Amino acid sequence: MGTIEGFTRKKDYLVCVDSDGCAMDTMDCKHIRCFGPCMVEEWGLQAWKDAILARWNDINLYTMTRGINRFKGLAMALEEINDTYTPIEGVADLRRWVESGAAPSNDALQKAIDETDSAILKKAMRWSKAVNAAIVALPEEVKKPFPGAKEALAAASAAADVAIVSSANRDAVMEEWTKHALLDHVDIVLAQDMGSKAHCISEMLRFGYAPDHVLMCGDAPGDMDAAKTNGVFYFPIQVRHEGESWREFVDHGLGRLLDGTYAGDYQQEQIDAFLANLGG
Repeated sequence: MGTIEGFTRKKDYLVCVDSDGCAMDTMDCKHIRCFGPCMVEEWGLQAWKDAILARWNDINLYTMTRGINRFKGLAMALEEINDTYTPIEGVADLRRWVESGAAPSNDALQKAIDETDSAILKKAMRWSKAVNAAIVALPEEVKKPFPGAKEALAAASAAADVAIVSSANRDAVMEEWTKHALLDHVDIVLAQDMGSKAHCISEMLRFGYAPDHVLMCGDAPGDMDAAKTNGVFYFPIQVRHEGESWREFVDHGLGRLLDGTYAGDYQQEQIDAFLANLGG
């Protein structure tokens, strides 16, 4: 799959698709099996494990903070744990770092560790690396597309250029989408290494797509915000209703994009349902 520098627009329409939790049924298993349990282990929270893991999943999967960056989600969870269950030493230092404007990544975290020697930042790094290792160790059978996603991508690619726009690791996206032959319906992959989703959509608009010919399919408020920032349409894949959402895309959403009736009532109905599903 080529770089954005080598991309050529082939069609007048563009459909952007997120990966984890949108096309790929990988977001729940990563949080339930990896992120939350690794936090419990690193901070010794076993005495409150069930309640803490349930709250981790609420923060990261089932409410308006769905899709939050891992370190921002960690800071939020540890602050609540500090207030509710047990003191978390240095939690204010973690909050200061995530609000510092530094890229919330392992590389930026390591730079902050080198500068401050902060104990909690070191723990956050151990946690992040443990999460990555746990994700790699997930059995292949849990890394699969949602029902209807492949058919929706095929329908989209018949009428539009298709771009993966994901904040996930590029290698993981390529591996998962290749395994399930989803890349057959994709023209370009824009992943974590390309920057934010808003930036990726902005870069694609430079190829001459009219904003009302562009649709972002996503499962989190950040996807909706990325679409809004660029003045393009948003189609939500609703958590716990992913198969139904992809059927709606094939039956109605894609056609409305192509015939010019997506704007107005239909777009607002989709956003309203999306926000209600996340309690927004």
